[in-house]
Amino acid sequence: MHRLNPEKHINILVVDDEPLVRRSLSEFLTLEGYTVSSAGNGREALSMLKDYMADIVISDMKMPELDGIHLLHEIRQNFPAISVIMITGYGSIENAVEAIKQGAFDYITKPIIDNEIRVVLERLIKQKELVDENIKLKEQISASSRERFYGIVGKDEKMQKIYTLIEAICATRSTVLIHGESGTGKHLIAHAIHECDECERGKPFVEVSCGALTETLLESELFGHVKGAFTGAIKDKVGRFELADKGTIFLDEIDAFTPNLQVKLLRVLQEGEFERVGESNTAKVDVRVIAATNQDLHDLIAKSKFREDLFYRLNIIAIEIPPLRNRKVDIPLLAQEFVAKHSKRVSKKVDGVSDKAMSILMNYNWPGNIRELENVIERAVILTKGPIILPEDFPEILTAHKGNSDLKEDSQKLKDALKDPEKDLISKALDSVEWNRNEAAKVLGINRTTLYKKMLRYGLLKQKKVLA
Repeated sequence: MHRLNPEKHINILVVDDEPLVRRSLSEFLTLEGYTVSSAGNGREALSMLKDYMADIVISDMKMPELDGIHLLHEIRQNFPAISVIMITGYGSIENAVEAIKQGAFDYITKPIIDNEIRVVLERLIKQKELVDENIKLKEQISASSRERFYGIVGKDEKMQKIYTLIEAICATRSTVLIHGESGTGKHLIAHAIHECDECERGKPFVEVSCGALTETLLESELFGHVKGAFTGAIKDKVGRFELADKGTIFLDEIDAFTPNLQVKLLRVLQEGEFERVGESNTAKVDVRVIAATNQDLHDLIAKSKFREDLFYRLNIIAIEIPPLRNRKVDIPLLAQEFVAKHSKRVSKKVDGVSDKAMSILMNYNWPGNIRELENVIERAVILTKGPIILPEDFPEILTAHKGNSDLKEDSQKLKDALKDPEKDLISKALDSVEWNRNEAAKVLGINRTTLYKKMLRYGLLKQKKVLA
């Protein structure tokens, strides 16, 4: 039998209202090497699929409560990665064919013949392997060539991995936690997650900068309020969660949430429910939450400033954005992008950055990351007198900064420049005490061993008979 890598288990959910069929089919599939669970009807199956990571569902067509066709529709809509095989009686083959048209992989007829289900599963697994190989090939091709990805600029290997991760998660609506230093572009990552999913495009994308608001204002901003809920609440207000319904909400600086707001956010993540400030009626929303922080949440948890259960709810998918100093290969790309952007904005013809100016950009460590780079390029575009940005168009903090090789060269020059004055100073100190080393060391404020090494370096030991 053709199987996937034995280390990669395949989970099958058998759904049939007849206990005997469920049991016999489950036993056969288990003997074939599959991991098998079972459900007695469609509703039970959907409930199980929320927690059970099934690869394949084998379902009867006719069942009480929720039949096979409706179960198929729910699976195609909510669990598109799961393949469905239908079981039908001879008199219902037309319905089974219709099910295939609507997305089922294949069907088998009752009474179930072992070899028939074996062959269908072999074909299905082979198809899954080919699809997986095709996806990997596309990832390899795209990873080697992508310099831009839904508004993000970067060809660094670390960014390529982030692009691939975004493509893998965008359709799942899973909660995402983005971590990165200030200025690394966390909001661009959030936008890319939203835009990457074709089903999400056109739906709301709502961004909230949580660190800029007090607890009262942030609570009102997120959940809304009713008139008179607090001083200044002169009319009802719809919150950002309601505005983001069916879409995505991006909560930047999630570490700014107070304990009270953390509890309310946890409830939204778990139940999709909240109340407006000053109102007892419960509102429900269907929102994908993307949160971001530049803080170490593990450290805040240890200090009891952030709830551990909320962290694990947010950290379903984690994305770590590298700082610009760790992806310097992207600096020329980003610089050219910002030159084009800001030269167009100020209606000025600026074509690029000179080699010397680019060398300065590459040697700087960018504590403010991409935001700082953009500010520097914007300033240079405004100040430059020609079509090419030159070193003198940069702020002093960049031109004063030297790379490690320059610093070593300058350090050597300084050492050479100090040699003669230091030698003269030591000679004068020795002359003043008739070349007694112990006394000269006291005069100079250094120890005797250090003085000896300096005298040896400058050739002073040979000049006169030196007293120990």
